[in-house]
Amino acid sequence: MLCLAQVETKEFVDQAELRILARQRSEHAWAIVNEQDTVSCDKANHYALGSLVLLTLSDTREVLDISDVKDWLLDIVKTLLVTGMTPQFLQQEFERTEQWRQNLTLQSQELDRRVLELEARREQLEQLEETLKREKKQMEFLAAQYREQNQ
Repeated sequence: MLCLAQVETKEFVDQAELRILARQRSEHAWAIVNEQDTVSCDKANHYALGSLVLLTLSDTREVLDISDVKDWLLDIVKTLLVTGMTPQFLQQEFERTEQWRQNLTLQSQELDRRVLELEARREQLEQLEETLKREKKQMEFLAAQYREQNQ
């Protein structure tokens, strides 16, 4: 698991520890850590207090790798500047996506309504068809009776 952390001093011990600030949830999604979550690591002593670092944690919360965050942040900034992703652009994209989702929901509801209407009409047509079949049999029966009376 990839985490963004800050180097701090552990109380009563002259050893640095890492306070986790955020965790990577997916390739482009991070979650801010609100609770106080720290990890001890000998390698953290090589960084100045207050430094931001990028660390990789195992499932058992063991620090697998620790590196300076500078290159990672510069990569993000370059990507954002090259593609023109400003906070306003991201907000517009979010709003556009939300409108698209709402439109799809409305279209889906409209399709569901139409399906129900068509089903009701199909049932009406089936009932009419049955009625016509009964009336046809009744007419044939009456026609046969009429022919018998006339003979």
